[in-house]
Amino acid sequence: MTRRYRVLDLFCRAGGASAGYHAAGFDVTGVDIDPQPHYPFPFLRADALTVDLDGYDLVTASPPCQRWSQATPDDRREDHPDLVDPIRRRLRDAVRRGDILGYVIENVPGAPLIDPITICGHTLRLDVRRHRLFESNLPLHGTPCHHDAGVRAVPVYGAYGQRIGRKPVDGETSRGTTADRGRAAMGIDWMPWTDLTQAIPPAYTAWIGVQLMSHALRLRPVTQEPRAQTSRPTGDGSHRWKASRGDASAELRDSVTTRACRCGRPLTRPATGRWPRHCSHACRQAAYRDRTKRDAA
Repeated sequence: MTRRYRVLDLFCRAGGASAGYHAAGFDVTGVDIDPQPHYPFPFLRADALTVDLDGYDLVTASPPCQRWSQATPDDRREDHPDLVDPIRRRLRDAVRRGDILGYVIENVPGAPLIDPITICGHTLRLDVRRHRLFESNLPLHGTPCHHDAGVRAVPVYGAYGQRIGRKPVDGETSRGTTADRGRAAMGIDWMPWTDLTQAIPPAYTAWIGVQLMSHALRLRPVTQEPRAQTSRPTGDGSHRWKASRGDASAELRDSVTTRACRCGRPLTRPATGRWPRHCSHACRQAAYRDRTKRDAA
């Protein structure tokens, strides 16, 4: 029986990154030390540094970025913990043991990631610029920067307790940005503003997720049974996996390259590579009316 590859998303918050990996074809489970009532997938409330990684193919992590953010005053950086290094050590150990295929760590420009790629929202034709770095043990490709949208990027971020009236980042502030405008710019329609300001646009991790899927298909065939039933321990206690491609790979690729509108009609992917959210203006208006009713309820 075929199975879907499983991703454990550490520091998931309200699930912006998780949604992108899910769109790329993964089963996603989120982990956060705080309750996340708006998280849209299976959720574990746990410490990212101690949660059990067993049973997952890939682990992704978005440690808190306040220590490295341009918006944090220099004299307050030490108030925020450095979780990048300890989470990297843990995930690299898991890869070395053969427990997982790979990992991805996300953070802001300035964070001490090793050989990271950069993703730009404008290049993915979002209305936010929001540069983010991604480190992985697997080869990944980022995006160049194409700041050619013709309009100023929508500012979507908050002070997050750093200070009131902080210096702008990239010449922008969130003053005057409505929640609906911010959600539309980010490609996120399920989380409140406080979570939205800290979120990763799902288009970023969908871009990465498609690449991760190709690595997973190569390293751990989709037709293979779950690890607990098929792994073969070696003399050093680690696990070895075949590096072959299953017959179901074409079926899986098809499943992540077709999407449907909320009304059921198929969506057409444009040449820019960004999927539309609705098949028509009428469906977009209907979705907006439904969202307005939910917000008012």
